[in-house]
Order: sequence, then C-alpha cells, then structure tokens
Amino acid sequence: MSITVRQDDLSSTEVQSLIAEHLSGMQSNSAPGHVHALAIEGLQSPNVTFWVAFIDGMLCGCGALKELDPLTGEVKSMRTRAAFLRHGVGQAVLDEIVRTARQRGYSRLVLETGASPGFVPAHTLYQRNGFEWSDAFGDYTATHFNVFMAKVLS
Repeated sequence: MSITVRQDDLSSTEVQSLIAEHLSGMQSNSAPGHVHALAIEGLQSPNVTFWVAFIDGMLCGCGALKELDPLTGEVKSMRTRAAFLRHGVGQAVLDEIVRTARQRGYSRLVLETGASPGFVPAHTLYQRNGFEWSDAFGDYTATHFNVFMAKVLS
C-alpha cells in the first residue's frame, strides 16, 4: 500500500468534506472556544501550503504548513481519516511538511494542538519526529486545553 502526498488547492468537494470532518473532530475533542483549526478560507491563505494524502486513489488525510516568519513554520490541519489510521498517513504528510520547511530554510517548526486524551496519538507522532513540548507562540494563549510543541530543523 503506497501513500501519495501532493499539494492541493482545496477546491474539490471531497477535500472540503475532509476539512469539515477535521473541524468537527477538533470541536468534539476540544473545549468550546478552544479550537484553532483553520477553515478552508484560512487554508487558502498565501502563507499556507496544504497537502492531501491518498492510498490507492482514496483521500485518506491532509496537513498544512503556515509560514509565521521567514524562519518559522507552523504545522496545521493534520488529519487522517478513521479508516486509514495507523497506516502511516500522518507520518507521510508530516514528512512532506518537514521536507518543505527545510527546503524553505526554516530553522524551526511549531504547533499547537489539544491536550485531551483524543490528541495523544498526535502527541506521539510529533514526539517520535523530534518535536518537544514548548511554550505558547504567536497569538496563542496557553490554557488547560492546549499544548505546544516545537522542532529545531537542521
């Protein structure tokens, strides 16, 4: 089973459905008012690059990279569809994000994600890839409902 990851413009209804699924999942696993996931319009911003992943032609996941400044990128909108969990989709998308960040000359990747048990698989993926717990960044405020991670790129 081969995973294909490619950039996408979010114009297809299938990809838009995946983003709706992602936002719904974030809302169901986060406290009200504490979801920082980007909607389609945010993912189409010029400073955001968005990828989709396919297995055997089926859309199975996505992720994005938001440029915060010339040296820092933020991992956004990581989602694997339930039928494809534990097939390496998140890893494949994260690999593309890290590769692109290095290619752009970023020295650091950061992310904000939830703190509830539903986010433990994400924490594990990021830690396995060299992300460490960090302080809040940008406009984020640290709460009991979120955590922050960062990875230094070499």
